[in-house]
Amino acid sequence: MQDNSFDSQQLTAMLVNDLIREKRSDRRWKNIRFFFVFLLILFVMMSVFGSMHSSISGAEDNKNYVALVRLNGMIGPGEDFSAENVLPMLKEAFSDKQAKGVVIDIDSGGGTPVQASIIHDEIIKLKKKYHKKVVVVGEDLLASGAYYVAVAADKIYVNPNTVTGSIGVIMKGFGFPDLIKKIGIERRVFSAGVNKDRLDPFLPATQEDVNKIQQVISEVHNNFEQVVLEGRQGKLHGDNSTLFSGDFWSGPSALKLGLVDGLGNLSDVLTIEFQAGRYRDYSQNQSIIKALLGQIGMSFSAMFNSASQVGVLEKI
Repeated sequence: MQDNSFDSQQLTAMLVNDLIREKRSDRRWKNIRFFFVFLLILFVMMSVFGSMHSSISGAEDNKNYVALVRLNGMIGPGEDFSAENVLPMLKEAFSDKQAKGVVIDIDSGGGTPVQASIIHDEIIKLKKKYHKKVVVVGEDLLASGAYYVAVAADKIYVNPNTVTGSIGVIMKGFGFPDLIKKIGIERRVFSAGVNKDRLDPFLPATQEDVNKIQQVISEVHNNFEQVVLEGRQGKLHGDNSTLFSGDFWSGPSALKLGLVDGLGNLSDVLTIEFQAGRYRDYSQNQSIIKALLGQIGMSFSAMFNSASQVGVLEKI
């Protein structure tokens, strides 16, 4: 019996030692992983800030560069192309004393007229304050609200294939006046004000509704027209019924109509308009920081997960 007891104690001791060695090995690998994740964060930070510094310092050393702002996507509140996001970038670009001018690279099919108007007006104000030459470069799309923004510039260039124009206003919706009757739903709406339920999709559109909608969008359209006429004063060649029909054109057709000043891409504009070889991208700085924060967030998450697992193992 004593031998059996001794053998049992030896077996237990061996199992405990094996478990301890296994836990120590796991903890060692967790620490190694923690170390490599930390090195990854340092590498990302050094790479990002190093590239930012080199691009900015290179441009400043040359003293032959322009300030660039890229505006892409739908124009609207909460979007990348919104007054909230765009105005700070524009202010930084215009306030760069060493830049020979400002280039705004736009790729957008438009959006809300209010956001476009705010950005347009800010460009006009910054031009007067800093006396900077401003050129817009259109990429795939320079249409509707994006063109509204563009006419604030001194000149507009587009690619021959850029969809340009669409100077108009559109309002869309759906009507379901008979749907709830068919599915047996009683709808209850209470309002104060005889026109508060105007545009209700479950009510038939009246002629009064149609007239009201047409009045509002016509007023917005007229505002758009005036902005274009002012921004492109003396440059437009087509008649107003064509220019402001809401239609769109390719680059060469837009050039013939006077909607743009030339055909070319960003590199062409740098050479032709500014005799510059470089640009300092203010929009790029913002996107790099966002990407960096995202990478750091993921790396820190991995580190904390590793650290918490190590802690649990130590308690065992």
